[in-house]
Formats: sequence, C-alpha cells, structure tokens
Amino acid sequence: MVFSFANALACALNTVGFAEVVRDLMLEFGVVMVDKDSDVRIVGVITVTILLLISMAGMEWESKTQILFFIVLMVSFSNYLVGTFISHGPEKEAQGIFGYRSDIFISNLKPDWREPEGTFFQMFAIFFPSAIGILSGANISGDLKDPATAIPKGTLMAIVWTTVSYLVISVTVGSCVIRDASGNISDIMTGNVTDGCVDLGCTLGWNFTECIQSKSCKYGLANNVLGQISGFYYLITAGVFAASLSSALGFLVSAPKVFQCLCRDKIYPYIGFFAKGYGKNDEPLRAYILCYVIAVAFILIGKLNTIAALISNFFLCSYCLINFSCFHASITNSPGWRPSFHYYSKWTALFGAVISLVLMFRLTWWAALVTFSIIFFLFGYVNYNKPKVNWGSSVQAGTYNMALSYTISLSGVEDHVKNFRPQCLVLSGPPNQRPALVDFVGSFTKHISLMICGDIIMTRPQEATDWLVKWMNKRKVRSFYTPFTADTLRVGAQHLVKLQLYYSPESIEDYINTIYDTFDSNYCLCILRMMDGLDVFDQFDFEVNQGFESDESVENDDQPSPERVSGDSDQIKTVFQNDQGKKTIDVYWIADDGGLTLLVPYLLTKRKRWHSCKVRVFIVGDEQNMVEGRNEMIALLKRFRLDFNDVIVMTDSEKHPHSKKYVDKTLIFIFHVTEQVKRNRRDLLLLSVSPNHSILPVPQSDCPSALYMAWLDALTCGLHCPAVLIRGNQQNVLTFYCQ
Repeated sequence: MVFSFANALACALNTVGFAEVVRDLMLEFGVVMVDKDSDVRIVGVITVTILLLISMAGMEWESKTQILFFIVLMVSFSNYLVGTFISHGPEKEAQGIFGYRSDIFISNLKPDWREPEGTFFQMFAIFFPSAIGILSGANISGDLKDPATAIPKGTLMAIVWTTVSYLVISVTVGSCVIRDASGNISDIMTGNVTDGCVDLGCTLGWNFTECIQSKSCKYGLANNVLGQISGFYYLITAGVFAASLSSALGFLVSAPKVFQCLCRDKIYPYIGFFAKGYGKNDEPLRAYILCYVIAVAFILIGKLNTIAALISNFFLCSYCLINFSCFHASITNSPGWRPSFHYYSKWTALFGAVISLVLMFRLTWWAALVTFSIIFFLFGYVNYNKPKVNWGSSVQAGTYNMALSYTISLSGVEDHVKNFRPQCLVLSGPPNQRPALVDFVGSFTKHISLMICGDIIMTRPQEATDWLVKWMNKRKVRSFYTPFTADTLRVGAQHLVKLQLYYSPESIEDYINTIYDTFDSNYCLCILRMMDGLDVFDQFDFEVNQGFESDESVENDDQPSPERVSGDSDQIKTVFQNDQGKKTIDVYWIADDGGLTLLVPYLLTKRKRWHSCKVRVFIVGDEQNMVEGRNEMIALLKRFRLDFNDVIVMTDSEKHPHSKKYVDKTLIFIFHVTEQVKRNRRDLLLLSVSPNHSILPVPQSDCPSALYMAWLDALTCGLHCPAVLIRGNQQNVLTFYCQ
C-alpha cells in the first residue's frame, strides 16, 4: 500500500522537475503564462495527462516511449562529457567553468550549505529520489517474458550503470566548475591584485566577490552549470526532459500495477473496484486514473524539494520493510527461502533495514512518525481481519519456529499447579452442529489454554475439515479440529483420549464406556447439558433419541430455535455469545478433587460477557455446623484468591428424590438402552491434564448403562439454564500457597 503511494508521488516529483525546466526555458524566451509557480503547476498537469494517455495505450506504447527517452538521454550524456573537454574561453570562465583542475576538485570536496536549515540529510532527502527506481523491474514483472531472470540482471545492471553515471557527473563537474560565478566578463582581474577578493576564483584570475557576498551569483556549481558546460546547450535540456519524463512514466505505470495486485488480494475493504483489468495485458485502467489523481494533487504543490522529502520518507519505509522481510525469512530457516543472488547476506539485509529506518527519522522525523502510524494501522487491520490470503510469508515460518521451540522447551519442564491451564478436548462432532458446546468451552479457554474439537467418523473419512476450521475462525473460536476415523465409537474415543483428538457418541453403551475410559486414563470429565439441546436441528437433519430428552424439552414444541447471526447463513448464535448481564453462576462444591469446578467459573467471569455475573458456591452440610462450614469455605476461597459473591450451605442433600419422576426417567432410558443413537443432546467435554470435581457420579462396573443415564438426567432435570457436570482426577489446579 505504502509502496504504491510512494510510486504515485514519484510520478509527481519527476513531472514537477520537468515542469520547472520548461518554466525556466520559457523565461529565457520571455514567456510567462501566469507566474513562476503557477506555470510549473500548469505544465505539470498537462504533462502528466499526456503520460496517462501513453500508459493507458498499453505496455507496447510505454516501452517504445521509454526506448526513445533512453536514446535522447544517452546522446545528452555524451554531449555533456564532450563539453567538459572542450577548450574554455573567457565567456565560459565567467560562468565558473575552467576545465579539469585538481585545486577546483579539492575545493569542491568540502561542504558549503547555502540555506539556514541546509544539512547533509536535507540534501540526501532531495537527492535520494534519484535512486528509487530499483524496483521498477519487479513492478512490471507481469509484463516480462522471464521475470526470474530479467529482474535480477536488469536491476543489478541498472544499479551499476546508474551509479557509474552519477559518479562520473559528480566527479567531472566537481573538477571543472567553481561554486559561484557571476557570468560577467568585466569581473576578470587585471594584474595580480587580489586584495579583498574571496573564493577560489581569485587564484584563477576572476573576482566574483561582489555576487558571492550579495548571494546573487547566477552561475557556478551551486547555481546553474550543466547547460553551460555541455557541448551543445539544448541537448542537456533534452536530456533533462528525457530523464524526468522517463522516470515519471515508469512510476505512473508501476504504481497502478502494484496497487491492482493489492486490490486483488482483498486485504483491505473498499479498494476492490481498482482490481479490474482491461485488454489482453490486463491493464489496470481504473488504478491508472487513481494514480493520476494523486499525482495531480501533489503536482499542485509545485515545490520540488517538498515533494522530494515526502517521497524519500515513503520509499525508505518500503525499503526498510523489504530488507527486514528478507532478513526475517533468513532467520526463520525456511527451506523455501533460497535467494539466487550468491552474494546475498541476511546481515546486509538487516543493515539495509536499520539504515533506512534511521534515515527516515533523520530526514523528516514527523513524516516518519506519520508513515509508521499508517504502517501499524494497516498491519493491525490485517492482523485483526485475517484475510483469506496465504503468501507463505516469513511470519508463518517464524510462528512455526517459535511454536516448535516453545513446545520442546515445555516438554522438558514438569507442570506446576501455578501454571495450570484447562486444556480441553471437546468431543463435539462437527463443531458447527453443536455451536453451544463450542462457544461454552471457548468462553474460558480463548487466549488462555488449548482447545481441540473432536469428531469420530465411523463410516467414511471426513472431507469437510477445512470448511469446519473456517467456520470456527469466522466464529472467532480458537480451537484445533482434526477428523479421526474408527470402526466404533469406543475405539475412536480411546485413541482420542490417548492422542487428544476427538469423537461423537453413538449409543448409550459407547457413551458410558467412553466415560469409563476417560477415568481410566486419569482425565477429568465434564458433561454439558442444555434444556433446548446442543444439536442445531433446524440446519442439520439427524435422528435423535428422545430418551436423552427431558419431559419439558420433548413436550415443548414451541421452543424457539437458535438465533442466527445476521449475515452468516452457517453461523448460529448461542446463549454463550450473549452479554450475560448480572446473572448468577451457581457452583455445587460436593467434594474436593482438584478445584477445577471453582476455576472454570472464575475464568468465565474474566470475559467481558460474563464480567458482571455473580458466583455462588453451594456446599454440603448439616444444620448444626452451617456457620462453621460456611466460614471454612469462605476461608478456602480466599486462600484460592477467588472472589466469589456468596457461600450457601445445603442441609437437605440426604433427602430422597421424587419417586415417581425418578422411576419414569429410569424407565425411559431402559426402554431405549438397545437403540442406536445417531446424535444426542448431551455432549462430552474432556478437560485433559487436569482435574475437576462436582456432582457427577462415577459409574460402577455393575451399574446398568440405562440406570446411570437416568441418574445423570435426574440431576439436571427441569433446569432451564446450561448445566455442567464435572468430575476431577484428584490433581490440584489451585494453589494454597505461593511456592
């Protein structure tokens, strides 16, 4: 984005340079349209309009025009070199031109700043745009026959010959011309009287003291010299025309093509309009118009030095990022990063990035701050929006290296309870079928710990993995998803628990056996139940075993379906995505088997949506020791550093359940014990590596599956809020003391 804008400004810079030469030429013939500044603007706008027409005509016309400019430039350059060797008479010497002399060269080596704010870095900022064409070949890579070969060779040759030509001009003109001269023949000195005479001209027989002191010298190295030193004056002017117009045309072509590619990546909104191409060469005509408008806007500034400083800032920023990208790609050791330039060094790239950054702030510090603010804004937008574009970037390689290094370093360190994080294996099946389960776990694991959504497939391999990952990314759920194929649910679940993958239950027997396997593997277990179920049945048509449903949910046909998120046909909004307001989270602390039951609600209240919720803790006790039991629990919560709102003692936990309702539930499950369930509304969530506890009873080996399911159903029967049953593995997740 910044590089495209810099190219557009470079077009304006070179056009203004051309317009200033035209204006000066007009003044020599006494032609003035409005005034000196306005004439530059008028000529500049007319010129860039003609260049736009050439660009829009296609690359063939642009290439032919560039060849013409190159020929004129070479003739002009030759004309200049010939002029430095031509004998110089009094007229030339009056203009400060004396031919090759060592004393002139030595004198010109020292700086002599003319403006109050004149410094080396100010001159560097003005001169730097003469070296910004280094990426011109890359900008038009789509129009080259063999870009991989042409760009390196063309770029390196261009750098070599441009550097040689700049040095030749600097050395030759610095050896032939003194800094200031009046151009008046009458300033020649007679005799050897040099009293009051200043500057090098005195030793050469000329007294330019008057114009030097009054700062009115019109000729000399610091004022105007190239035309006078050349063999034929107007050929130098033609060379200046060719150089400035060639560069302006090149940048006018480059900026739209780079911007067109950016638009097609769909990284930023509202710019897709400029991505359209026309003709067999896919010309970005719309982007040409945009670049033209930007160029005209800066041409109207009309000040060459002002535009040059801004352009230097933007190009230095681009070069800083390009060099740092090369360095970053090198240090990530990506096998795909294989520079063909044999003399490439990552340290050279780093030096280029650092020196570009330093120069930005040394040249124009406020412009550098503005530029980097724009850069950080653009990067922040991309990082937040995460466009669906994959360049195989060095950032991706660096992320892999960091993840690999940190994973290896963690493997050698024993876990400590102070660093405990609930790492969750969510047995969700396809995540988009049970969004409530996914949202619930994401509520306390996002940006904190690991979450893996799992799906065991017993018929055929899953082919929708990428689509389901995109579904979770769109939902802003930070979780992994990988399908796993198994012959039966239990076999798949056993592998998942060992490998921390995932599954979906199919029958009551498999469901209960999975719970057995979870406990055998020393994992803790959570079961989430919601009154309206977890499956999204208005979007996915699956059979449901009504034996898993409570009376209220089976009989209530008017239960509202999950609300859809507007604008997303495959996204379902669940209760866990809503702002919970000042609702209450009730925690039933039945037995201490680690503390995860207390940690999970604490993590929930750290989220913005749950921040205002109150947390109540229920404990088992008797009427005689209510106060003592409550105080002990409050002390325990303080030691855990958990700021919960209230502790309530339950004294009726020994009462028997309602007999008729309990028997009815048991009969329902026994009736369905042999029926295979395609999907159910009670899904599992495994909290690996750590424990938790709760009112979830452990099934005994001689307990019938239907009876155990009846117990679970009775525990949550009639609850209209989400309920989580938790059982830990006796490993602590909360610290009593800071050890």
